[in-house]
Amino acid sequence: MRHPQYTEEFKIEAVKQVVEQGHRVADVAARLGVSSHSLYQWRKRYSKPADLRQQDDDLQAENRRLKAELKRVSEERDILKKATAYFARESD
Repeated sequence: MRHPQYTEEFKIEAVKQVVEQGHRVADVAARLGVSSHSLYQWRKRYSKPADLRQQDDDLQAENRRLKAELKRVSEERDILKKATAYFARESD
């Protein structure tokens, strides 16, 4: 089941209802048709200044890139190990 994708503006406005207007998370979530968990996550993210959010996004993107590179390099290493073992057996 796919989860609906909400715009950043929608999320920011939802967080403003909780943070600035003082509404309860459960009430805002029910009124907007989103889960309370999502709203708590949005509040955690969008209560930070924009420059800190951008830094977090950049760090997460770099982390994803490094994990992908590590996976690729590990696979290459494993292939080379198997090839080395194969050729060592062939030379005997």
